[in-house]
Parts: sequence; C-alpha cells; structure tokens
Amino acid sequence: MATTHTPSVPAPAQLAWELLGTRPGTVFAMHISYPARAAQKGRTPEAPGYFLKPPTSLAPAGEVELPAGCEILGFEGEIALVIGTGGRRIPVEQAWDAVAAVTAANDLGVFDLRWADKGANVRSKGGDGYTPIGPELLPAAELDPAALEIRVWKNGELVQSDDTSTLLFSLPQIVSDLSQLITLEPGDVILTGTPAGASTFSPGETVEVEVRAGERSTGRLTTTAVAGSEPLPAYSPQPKPTPEQWADASGRPIEEFTGPAETTLSKENAERLRGVAVATLAQLMRKRGLNDVTIDGLAPLQPGARLVGTARTLRYVPGREDLFASHGGGYNAQKRLFDSLRPGEVVVIDARGERDAGTLGDVLALRARQLGATGLITDGAVRDADVVAEIGVPTWSAGSHPAVLGRRHVPWALDETVACGGTTVQPGDVIVGDGDGLLVIPPGMVEELLTAAEQQEAEEEFIAEMVQQGHKVDGLFPMNAEWRARFQEQR
Repeated sequence: MATTHTPSVPAPAQLAWELLGTRPGTVFAMHISYPARAAQKGRTPEAPGYFLKPPTSLAPAGEVELPAGCEILGFEGEIALVIGTGGRRIPVEQAWDAVAAVTAANDLGVFDLRWADKGANVRSKGGDGYTPIGPELLPAAELDPAALEIRVWKNGELVQSDDTSTLLFSLPQIVSDLSQLITLEPGDVILTGTPAGASTFSPGETVEVEVRAGERSTGRLTTTAVAGSEPLPAYSPQPKPTPEQWADASGRPIEEFTGPAETTLSKENAERLRGVAVATLAQLMRKRGLNDVTIDGLAPLQPGARLVGTARTLRYVPGREDLFASHGGGYNAQKRLFDSLRPGEVVVIDARGERDAGTLGDVLALRARQLGATGLITDGAVRDADVVAEIGVPTWSAGSHPAVLGRRHVPWALDETVACGGTTVQPGDVIVGDGDGLLVIPPGMVEELLTAAEQQEAEEEFIAEMVQQGHKVDGLFPMNAEWRARFQEQR
C-alpha cells in the first residue's frame, strides 16, 4: 500500500504565525536597500529587487540548523513589515497605512546551496526556520517610517547598525512598489534589506537583531546556530562552499579565501634549488648575515624527502572552548588555506611547538597533493602519520599524535607572518628542505643565492674528485691559488 505524507505546519512557524496574529501569505525579501550595503557589494540597484521565502521559513527566537555537510550560514539583520490592510497599486502616500506592524527579522541563508537556485534562493534561504522574526510587534501607525533603527550583534559584538533615513528606497516606496503588480494581503511579511556588516556564524554562535523607534524596541531577536545531523539525499544539490560564496556571505575580500595572487618562485628556480644542498644554502646565507633562518626540531615523515616551494602560512592559537566554537568549525582558516593551495606551495603551520594534538591529517594531506602542494611543515604533531607519509607530499613535523586538533589548538589565521620551529616565516618565503633540515629564504635573495650556491657546489665537486684521486686536503680544501687555477682551467 502506498504511503502518504500529511502536510503539517512546523512548530516554529506556528509560533511565528501566532505572533503575527494570522496565517502569513507571502514573505518578500529585498536584495539591496542600504547605501552602505550597496557599497560593500560594489553595486547600487536602479530599482528595488526582491525574492520570495515560504511562510514556513518564519520562526521565533531560538535555534536554526545548519544542514549536515554545509559550512556557510549567513545572517542578515532586517526590519520586517507586516501588512495589515493590503491592496493593489497602493500610492506611496497611502502605503504606510497598509502596514500593520514593524518587527525585527533575520534573513538567514545557507550559501553552500546557492549555486543550485541562483538568484531565487529557494533552498538556500527558504528552509524551515530561516526567517526568525520578533520578539515584539510595534504598531506601524505610531511610527515614523524614516526614523527606525536596526542593530545586530554577533556573540555580543555589534556588527550591523543603520537607520531607515539612509535607505535607497523608503519603506513606503517598497510597499507601494510591490503592490503595483502583486496584490498585498493581510499577513504578508516584507523584509526590507540588510545594512552593511552582514556576515556568517557557526554552530554555537549567536546573532541578535533589534529594531528601535526612539524609546520603543522590538526587543532582541536571538538566534543560535546548531549543527544538523541529517545529510541531504544524493538526488538533492550538494553543498558547494566555494571561496566566492564565502566572500559573498561574510563580506570579506575573496583574497582571504583564495590565497595570494601569485607565487614568488619560478619553476626554473625551483628546479635549480632542488639541485643544491640545504647545507650549502645555509652557509651562504650565514655569510650574508642571516643565521636564524632554519626551522628547527622537525623531522621528515618520508626518509630522503626533498622539499622546495613558497610558503603559505597557517597560525593556530592555544585551545579555548569558546574560541574553538567560533573559529574551529565551518570553513575555518585551516580549511580555507588547504582549499586555496596552488602548485609549488608549501604549508607552514605555527602550532607553538605543541606535540600532543594533531595539526593536520590524511584528508588535508590528500587535498594538498590534489592541488599540487610541494610540502607540509608543522612544528606540532601530525595525525594519521603513516597514511600521510604514504600520500607522498614531503612532510616535516615535531612528531605524531592521534588526538584531534581541538584538543590543543584553534585554527586562527592564514597568510600572515608566523613562527615555526623557532623561525619567522612570511607568506611567499621560499622553503627548502632535505636530510639536513629546513631553510627559509627571503624571495628577493633566491637568484643571488642560486648563483653563489651553484658556483660553490661546482668547487666542492671538484675538491671531492681530487680527494678521490688521492690528493691531500691541505691546500685543496679550501683551495689555494694553485688549486683554484686548476679548477678554473678544468671548468
């Protein structure tokens, strides 16, 4: 016998509808309405633009679930208008009379899923509970639509602040515009756009939205993110947390998610460096006054490994539960760095020398190999060490440990100056490694060092050949004038 599914109203939506005092019809949401937001996005609309959200997306304060497998949960604090009388082709002068109440709203979205719906945002912003509203309604008839303030806090820190006097399109204009082709009905909800500063939050983090009109307030609408456990079925579009979506959701430059624009080491020089011993390079750098350029206390997982590449840096800070909740989950600094690696780059991790928790494991090593990275360096421990060694990306570490990252570390920042193995490393520094250890070379010194190193190694090969032929080392190592003349003649 075929089974049937009986439609029901989600409990959060039912509570939201009780707040509104009616069953909502349509939830309209604006794309861009504040000048500061337009500047942040780099585009100013010629006219109001909208998308729709289902009424089941409405919810009161409480928890919102980030679907399993997704990483980018965006928040956008907004002023919500609740339609009272409605109508069609409402003149601007009468539009505010059609509004029954004003309240706070949070236009939430799972940006991992936007690729499937494009601008419609059906799944990415229309999920159950993805339009929290409340907690109090303010009577519109008692308010000045040009004097409403909105404030948004993330984990207690003020991140959005603006007022309706700055709107590109006034609240009455928005209501009137929608009614020109669509009949507004009692219970419809209009989200009037978000100010600058909208960003992302992760499971365990909280966002609060408040709308004020003078001394009157909606109260703070509090939403806490929680991690979902139910994966999407295979036939549904799967999450794609791309750098573009992270940048769009967070309001941060895309460069933070893609890494530096170009490498500092040419393929030709990389090959030349592979032919020079680290000991030779270290000696030449010492002659030039650079002594503190070795990454100390680390050993390769693969005996005989050789490493050459440009540094991409990752910094961990000491573990703290609240900081790991805010920075350890989602598309954190660690994931962003490994997803943005390019051929020829070396990951350098500042783990403060802590060896009793893993700093990377087999999955990240696989990702590094897939993207063409030439090395992994951490002054902490490696997890899944045997598998990481088999994956083959040359890896140096202070040891191995089975514990996960969160036991001791919080992934904090990428592509900034770090300390690793007692040495300062900057993004773009050239890293070389062999059985003698690891060396950090300022990129501007590479050509000069290569020329000198190739000359020195040619001399050392000549000296070794002469020793094998039975000559004394006295006068040969280092070469006196007679031996140098013979060397020049042979060359």
